[in-house]
Amino acid sequence: MAVSNGASDGLIVSFGEMLIDFVPTVSGVSLAEAPGFLKAPGGAPANVAIAVARLGGRSAFLGKLGDDEFGHMLAGILKENGVIGDGILFDQGARTALAFVTLRADGEREFMFYRNPSADMLLTPEELNLEIIRRAKVFHYGSISLIVEPCRSAHLKAMEVAKEAGALLSYDPNLREPLWPSREEARQQIMSIWEKAEVIKVSDVELEFLTGSDKVDDAAALSLWHSGLKLLLVTLGEKGCRYYTKHFHGAVDAYHVKTVDTTGAGDAFIGALLCKIVDDQSVLEDEKRLREVLKFANACGAITTTKKGAIPALPNESEVLGLLKGK
Repeated sequence: MAVSNGASDGLIVSFGEMLIDFVPTVSGVSLAEAPGFLKAPGGAPANVAIAVARLGGRSAFLGKLGDDEFGHMLAGILKENGVIGDGILFDQGARTALAFVTLRADGEREFMFYRNPSADMLLTPEELNLEIIRRAKVFHYGSISLIVEPCRSAHLKAMEVAKEAGALLSYDPNLREPLWPSREEARQQIMSIWEKAEVIKVSDVELEFLTGSDKVDDAAALSLWHSGLKLLLVTLGEKGCRYYTKHFHGAVDAYHVKTVDTTGAGDAFIGALLCKIVDDQSVLEDEKRLREVLKFANACGAITTTKKGAIPALPNESEVLGLLKGK
């Protein structure tokens, strides 16, 4: 089965943070040693929204930015990329979040955040655009919005409204340990909404963190299974991904590319998956079709690692099909 081309009609709403990543111009050095930084828009939920739009899907971003130059720049980037911005708010009292990202020699990252507090943390339940949430066929979110109030309450309400309106709930915890008061608090809060989600994507590192196991295997993954889940995904970087449903499970190999920066690869992966299932969730019950979708998603993730920064690297459909065809 070929992965379908063409624009999707179903709306994917992505909730959470958007920020500026400052990425060193040189890989493999500490923040202090970096000679300069490249300013790159980021934030996992925003990356997912743009990933979807770039692949021809319909997406909206729901979150709060600072009423500052960076905030308006980020809102402009969403708009330029075709993301619906009706759910974006601006806070006059807090700045847009910043993150300094250290790129290790292998392309993996370490983070230092400036959020004290940042505007995304101050979104209240009353400020939510409920109309856009109710229009969502898929409602996607992470866990950073669970760290502090009032954003945590806004997150919980948005999930509830989306679920009541019939949306598929998609969760990528996107663990950022430095932002949490403790590892235990992170684990507890990430798991506090676990059983609401129908699609969950975790990385191998997040799987180890959440299970306390040092093994990334089927037993560890299935310990995170819950009865309402339709698809559990474990991404394995250069080793591809594993998938688990009620009726089948397996693995799909990665595409090998020259990795420069892994930022946004997981967001490209989940954005591609959501884009391909939003109008036909029966894919989740058909292993052959699901494997084709996951090959496509793996290709999206791989391409994203070939450039610095997340959003500039997110691929369009023709780039992905080029990699799939071996061009």
